[in-house]
Amino acid sequence: MESERVSLRKIHEHPMIPWNDLRKGDCCGYFESQSDGYYCKVCDLFVHKKCGDDEVSQFIDHPYHPNHTLKLRSRFSGLNTKCDLCDRRILFLSYRCDICNFDLDLRCFKYTPPEVIDNSEKHRHKLALVKKRTEIDCSAKCGKHSEGFPYKCDECDVSFHVDCVWHPKPLDHPTEVNHPYHSLHPLKLLTGPPPDYSDGKCRLCGRKVDKELFYHCSSCNFTLDMPCVLHPPPQVAVDLKAHDHQLTLLPRLLSFTCNACGLKGDRSPYMCVQCDFMIHQDCIGLPRVININRHDHRVSRTLLLGVVDSVCGVCRKKVDWTCGGFSCKRCPGYVVHSKCATRNDVWNGKELEGVPEEEEDTEPYVVIDENTIQHFSHKEHYLRRICGNGVLYEENKRCSACTHPIGLQSFYGCVDCDFSLHQNCAECLKRRRHVLHNERLTLVTNKDLEVFNCDACSRLSNGFMYKDGYKELDVLCGSISEPFVHPSHPHHPLYYIPTENDDKICNGCNIQERHVLRCIEGDCGFVLCFKCATQPKVVKHRVDDHPLSLCYGEEEEASGKYWCDICEKETDSKEWFYTCKDQRASLHRECVLGDSTGLMPRTVAKIWGKSYEVVLNNSVTRPFCKRCKDRCMYPIYFKLLGRTSETYICSVTCALFFHR
Repeated sequence: MESERVSLRKIHEHPMIPWNDLRKGDCCGYFESQSDGYYCKVCDLFVHKKCGDDEVSQFIDHPYHPNHTLKLRSRFSGLNTKCDLCDRRILFLSYRCDICNFDLDLRCFKYTPPEVIDNSEKHRHKLALVKKRTEIDCSAKCGKHSEGFPYKCDECDVSFHVDCVWHPKPLDHPTEVNHPYHSLHPLKLLTGPPPDYSDGKCRLCGRKVDKELFYHCSSCNFTLDMPCVLHPPPQVAVDLKAHDHQLTLLPRLLSFTCNACGLKGDRSPYMCVQCDFMIHQDCIGLPRVININRHDHRVSRTLLLGVVDSVCGVCRKKVDWTCGGFSCKRCPGYVVHSKCATRNDVWNGKELEGVPEEEEDTEPYVVIDENTIQHFSHKEHYLRRICGNGVLYEENKRCSACTHPIGLQSFYGCVDCDFSLHQNCAECLKRRRHVLHNERLTLVTNKDLEVFNCDACSRLSNGFMYKDGYKELDVLCGSISEPFVHPSHPHHPLYYIPTENDDKICNGCNIQERHVLRCIEGDCGFVLCFKCATQPKVVKHRVDDHPLSLCYGEEEEASGKYWCDICEKETDSKEWFYTCKDQRASLHRECVLGDSTGLMPRTVAKIWGKSYEVVLNNSVTRPFCKRCKDRCMYPIYFKLLGRTSETYICSVTCALFFHR
């Protein structure tokens, strides 16, 4: 629940939930038999309570870096470094010296490697820690080549990574255990990589074992990770949500198809012999009723989907109708794979069985008559609908929601004041679900014109936003839904397909983006980022008397070269560009739009901590940018407030470098 969240701002940016989970702590890298802690659902981050409490000091002095004090840093500080002692990549908390670029992860701080160790399994002599960073040719044959603080034997002139010869906590667990799922032989505690002959996975849960700590039987090639050793799954399970009969665990390698999710499994299912029913261990606890982030209604789990030739509403792949999954009771044919519906980036983790569904008023306006509405963002006056004629470009009026010019589109205008909304923007729901966030987003009118950064396209805006907690989307990105149709790819719709690695090259801007919309037809491979998907199709610019249209590149190489009339540099006809009515110009999109299209002119915007007046660049003379020294060429420029002399900045990018 929201009220249970705690703020640990010293170590993490998001609120965290008290949590009990037998998993390795992202804080210190260890399993704990009593692992009360805190969990961040946004980052899938688990912190042991003793690592997240106030005992974690902000500053420390460390014997292996005596010259300077080290300062606490957290993962969200943007560091992508390794610990100088153990050479592990720092995933969470660390201590850093900015003077020497010395980094120490939390584990090496809490369990500092001793100056001398005796590891007879790795080397016959004692090893001394060298307190000087050097290149390590590790004699453990670990395959890692890096610099760090090595353990060294002076007699034999050999070196080892700290991590290869010293493990601070194996003695906390017994060296051998007798386990109920492997009664033939005791399991031995091992550290380091799993044996070459094994698949490196736990026999019960299938997770890759942590190389620092796991149990293994070499006679039977049987491996268990720490969670399954300390808290093994029950031998029998009675869960009427999953199946009507008692289920028995088969702790063996076995190829099967899970009746609950339809996916293949290769080990240790729960089985009902009477029904020939098999299910993954983690499918037993599947919820019954949930919300997912790309469907307006609740979806419910069913043991038999029964919808032939259907596709999953998340991954868009075919669904086996003979297996279980999730379906919508209101929308016939809408089904989702069990695994897809319960992904961390699709489901918010809340079971809704028995929770009454509240009917919300999501409509943004009340209809007064055929052409008049009362919009929730402007209740004081009525808005009258004005149809765009496709010829006369309205550039003096701006939409208060997206901040773009009204242009050629139909819009609603206030009969008493200068308030306008594109018809499409006026129809944006007050509450809606979105593929980029697991909770329902609320449309915020942003009356204070606060500048925010859209989490989908990274553009700055001070228009309307869809918001929930830390998630903020501008009204254009926030209103995207599936299937999405774009004129650059008219033959097939686009979908947001969550994957483990969502970084793809956008066909519009040729930039690798994390959040993209994809074509799922065959081997098409068309990809579009949210920024390109929401760029205006028609704009007006002082370089031409006519509106400019967005062109999506030319199929064949054009004869001759194209030049942008704004920056006077060459353009690539195969890339997207803006062109005039007679098709004689190809203007860079960046030159036409600039990087501040989301900011409303004649407002005050706070950018990089400084206050600017947002000014339309439509006067006879263009001012010089204080940072780049060129004349401001974009549609909007900024006037820095609070200065005795007039200071102009041509773009958000120049504003960033100007204040560095």
